[in-house]
Amino acid sequence: MPDARVQAAVDHWAPRFIQAGVDWNDFVRTTAQVERWEDWLGAWCETAERHEALAREAEAAGRTATAGEAWLRAAVCFHFGKFVWVVDPARSRAAADRAVAALRAAHRLLDPGAERIEAPLDGGAVIANLRRPPGAVRPPLILLVPGLDSTKEEFFLLEKLFHARGMATLAMDGPGQGEGGYALPLRHDYEVAVSAVLDAVADADFGSVGALGVSLGGYFAPRAAAFEPRVRAVAGISGPFCFGELWDSLPELTRETFAHKSGAADDDDARRRALALDLDGVLERLEAPALFVTGKLDRLIPWESTRRQAEAAPRGEFVLYEDGNHVCANVPYKARPLVADWLAEQLA
Repeated sequence: MPDARVQAAVDHWAPRFIQAGVDWNDFVRTTAQVERWEDWLGAWCETAERHEALAREAEAAGRTATAGEAWLRAAVCFHFGKFVWVVDPARSRAAADRAVAALRAAHRLLDPGAERIEAPLDGGAVIANLRRPPGAVRPPLILLVPGLDSTKEEFFLLEKLFHARGMATLAMDGPGQGEGGYALPLRHDYEVAVSAVLDAVADADFGSVGALGVSLGGYFAPRAAAFEPRVRAVAGISGPFCFGELWDSLPELTRETFAHKSGAADDDDARRRALALDLDGVLERLEAPALFVTGKLDRLIPWESTRRQAEAAPRGEFVLYEDGNHVCANVPYKARPLVADWLAEQLA
């Protein structure tokens, strides 16, 4: 019988794994062998290593598309091994580095490729992958903003929706996220990270800039757009209005991850830091059009919290999917094309 944390990870995040590129059969086989949370990372790393081996074999045979797809599967398996696993920071960091390396290998073999962006910030850096749709001239640029436990390595399939609509993507790791979290703790004023990464690509030839944030990124992206005028349209999926107000109802794994990534000293300090992630008095200054999407079955961020965002934003729109769960990961064919189309229309 799996322990409570293993069961919580399976119950809360199975659809998310699949929409990010984890094979369903891998998900079933890998989670079936894990009974203790301490063993979660190792099991997922073993699955990732099998895909690494397939990638190297295909690449040696000159089968670049097959190799690139295998590298992508390896990347997401490494990523989901460590995404909320804070048992051993050294092992978690090693798996994160392998996820980054595997995705870079996939980018090397699959179109469009990626340019790595490193934007200095407060002694650390915001790290991003910039990808342009083939043949596009001055395409709009979409910032993809992760949440508490997502990173840029999770966004490959999401990026494809924007590329298909003629938009470039900049998937970023800000403070407390992926590579951005190695030197920078998670912070409430995410606009500093967005401004830094936009400065880093200021000389590139892009059209208007939009942003999409998922989960806690659904707090970060609208907040950033309220303070950063270069963001001309913003969308959030399942973002909280005030993260700290939800603290007692959040899963244990989520609270542990926030405490670790924010540098909190204890649970009380983590709660205090979470309360700083509050859009009250912030969204009122958001001038850009804003779309807020969520699912009524969300067990992590109550749908009413996302609706409050739309009500506070002067140009806010709200879409609720009755059958959607957190980030609508169980109905990605509804929420993701909607957001991609809406941003394309706003930035046209």
